[in-house]
Amino acid sequence: MRDSRQEEIQLTAPMGALTIRSFCSSREIRQTTFNPQFSSHAQYRSLYTRRQSLEDNADQPDTNVTLALADGNLIVGFGVLAYPEAGERWAELEPRVMMEVKAIETCRAWRSQGLAKGILSMLLHHPFVEDKIVYMVGYSWTWDLDGTKKTAQQYRRMLIRLFEPFGFVEYQTNEPNICLKPENVFMGRIGKNVSSKGQDDFKWLRFGMHS
Repeated sequence: MRDSRQEEIQLTAPMGALTIRSFCSSREIRQTTFNPQFSSHAQYRSLYTRRQSLEDNADQPDTNVTLALADGNLIVGFGVLAYPEAGERWAELEPRVMMEVKAIETCRAWRSQGLAKGILSMLLHHPFVEDKIVYMVGYSWTWDLDGTKKTAQQYRRMLIRLFEPFGFVEYQTNEPNICLKPENVFMGRIGKNVSSKGQDDFKWLRFGMHS
């Protein structure tokens, strides 16, 4: 059964026509194939290289797995918006206020064609996002610097330019993994329905404290 939240857009790129579809179910994902480029590079490996990983995410409450599909069922890009894992700092803000953009990836052949922007727009294109603090964590050791021919600082700036038009701003935090490298970045988007208390709690939580 089609998810009532599901939407899709058509994108015409130099490489060909694409469908970007949000809230893909595990059943839909099982009918797709990953572009092999996601797992074929010596210096870089995608966070998700198996359909099963995306299927497991899609079965979780409120999770939005968005796929960029060529030729009907070939995954050339994807994004995941989900609640943080239990035990992570960002899971401490209750009741389930924070959601993470866990991944936005496109295979190398399809980059610089607007896929990442289209995927992010579909991850955020639902009213419940305004009830959430949506965040992203950019860890430099996960970036495909070899494929993009960028330095870590250049890649960092590219991520910021991607997220800023959607209302994300960079926030300071003392979270240890983020502080490991100066290039790492933490950005957040506070929904318009998030209470003042929720915003204050988020401010304190960024530094490991509770109001």
